[in-house]
Amino acid sequence: MANYIKIIKNGIIDENPTFVLLLGMCPTLATTTSAINGLSMGLATMFVLICSNFVISLIKNLTPDKVRIPVFVVVIAAFVTVLQMLLKAYLPSVDNALGLYIPLIVVNCIILGRAEAYACKHDAISSIFDGVGIGLGFTFALTLLGVVRELLGAGSAFGFTLLPETCNTLLFILPPGAFITLGYLIAVVNKLKK
Repeated sequence: MANYIKIIKNGIIDENPTFVLLLGMCPTLATTTSAINGLSMGLATMFVLICSNFVISLIKNLTPDKVRIPVFVVVIAAFVTVLQMLLKAYLPSVDNALGLYIPLIVVNCIILGRAEAYACKHDAISSIFDGVGIGLGFTFALTLLGVVRELLGAGSAFGFTLLPETCNTLLFILPPGAFITLGYLIAVVNKLKK
């Protein structure tokens, strides 16, 4: 059990995909205009990451090396398709908010990277915990980025108004605000880790 906790901690802190590895920057910067969008994108990615890690760890011995990456992409694409159908059916507002970034999870380097670096070398249970850890780290990072951007740009967090309208700075909702906020958050994380 201690080993599984270490795997989860690794994904959240030591190998956080956003703040440490700087992977998956496209959805990170594009979908975090609000806290709910960041949380939704993080959870969607975590679902695909856990499921694909599990399946890839099960089929790793059956997959020839020459077709390993295409097989990984097909497995990931299958889970993204399931996710998109579920979102369209049960959470259409989330599907509309995230739009194109849901299908782009297929080519997210976090998921393919974890399939290659971890799932195809470890057992199924460890791969699930790796998916949970990396997924929680990614979800935490996107949610934090979304909260800061929404708070500074719109004066709210998760739709609840916290600051008067006079405190809003539109820059933080726009693309440059994503880069600025991410840069400062990475600096804070690096300072805290030392």
